[in-house]
Amino acid sequence: MNTRARFTRMESSTKEDWGLIVPEFAKMASSLADRVLAHLRLLDGDFGGFPVDRLTHSLQTATLALKAGRDEEYVVCALLHDIGDTLGTYNHPDIGAAILKPFIGEANHWMVQHHGVFQGYNFFHHLGMDRNMRDMFRSNPHYEHAAEFVDLFDNAAFDPHADFLPLSDFEDMVRRLMADPKNTIYKVPIDQQAAPR
Repeated sequence: MNTRARFTRMESSTKEDWGLIVPEFAKMASSLADRVLAHLRLLDGDFGGFPVDRLTHSLQTATLALKAGRDEEYVVCALLHDIGDTLGTYNHPDIGAAILKPFIGEANHWMVQHHGVFQGYNFFHHLGMDRNMRDMFRSNPHYEHAAEFVDLFDNAAFDPHADFLPLSDFEDMVRRLMADPKNTIYKVPIDQQAAPR
């Protein structure tokens, strides 16, 4: 990009400046899924002491959800639930939830954001922690949704001998989901959006 806005403070920006910025935003937005998938690939080979690497765990989780007949939004949530592991050592569920939030419904967002404490039921007691920490959310309407996700899919996805689908089987799902943001203040007029890939 050669032409750039000239303001030094946002308050002095002009409509002409934004005429330059919005198309660049649209280009960036159109490649979001590719950047997310590239970041997910960083989990390949990262075992962290677990029986499978983090990418394999993500693929196993998504494969189980897909085979159980869950919809595409849910499957993508299963695939990306641990994408924050590389950047959010102490809060990886928040990273995944933040990436997914513009594209998913409230129940799935809550599920991804809280899956860590729900998974904790299965191991927190080994660390001297309260395995029932998830009970603080018992009154939340999405409690069972998150508990089921962990029980059926997240918890069952650490098997080094399990068959699972390759990332390529999920790439188009990620692209479709991320082509249609629903929960964002940043709405780009349709005539400004870059063509889909």
